[in-house]
Amino acid sequence: MARFTPCRAPVGNCPALPASRPRMTEAGAGEAAPARRITLIHGAATTGRVWRHVVPLLAAGARLAVPDRPCTGDLAAETAALRPACAGALVAGVSGGATLGLALAAAGVPAAAVLHEPAVGSLLPGLLDQVRAAYAEGGVPAFGAALYGPAWTVAEAPADPGAVARDLAMFTRFEPAAPAAGQGPVIITVGERSPRARHESVARLAGEFGFAVEVIPGAGHAVHLTHPVVFAEIVNRTAAPIG
Repeated sequence: MARFTPCRAPVGNCPALPASRPRMTEAGAGEAAPARRITLIHGAATTGRVWRHVVPLLAAGARLAVPDRPCTGDLAAETAALRPACAGALVAGVSGGATLGLALAAAGVPAAAVLHEPAVGSLLPGLLDQVRAAYAEGGVPAFGAALYGPAWTVAEAPADPGAVARDLAMFTRFEPAAPAAGQGPVIITVGERSPRARHESVARLAGEFGFAVEVIPGAGHAVHLTHPVVFAEIVNRTAAPIG
């Protein structure tokens, strides 16, 4: 049975690269034998820059990877590109980044994962209908606003004009699978102020696969932009046992 826990911590360009070589930003790389590794995966209509508020809040001494995904539109290519940075690491993702985190957990790649409001495929058909309609009507600006709310601006979007369309098609086709045998903890988070459909999607995902769930007070979908302190606290707590 899924466990729902309210988190009580205080609120506080995606180039078309080959799938085998995602552009990477790392912090802590000069430190010897870091206690743990943390990889942050961005979703659609964003780049690694979207994590700028979270990165300074992560545990000192951790080796951080913040890749800019290749945005190929192919799930296998995306996970293959991410695998080197995610293998044995704590993987954190929001939106499409969380969806990719689920795919990686199904392959047993990360040591653990903290995933905020991923896509859930046929567990809740229609979850992405609103953002698909927004994209069809108004392109990337309308899509980003519908998905992330006012915290998102077009400055967050990738330079490649086709990246969002490819991501949206990929995430619409996504179907979740059970985590691999021996996979470490996978925590699914949801914003208290997110739409009812997001809460229902998380509940169905947790019920299907037994994931723990944490509700982030006051947050919506763009938790990395609006509530980085709370999200970083969950990531740090989950990463602490990894060494």
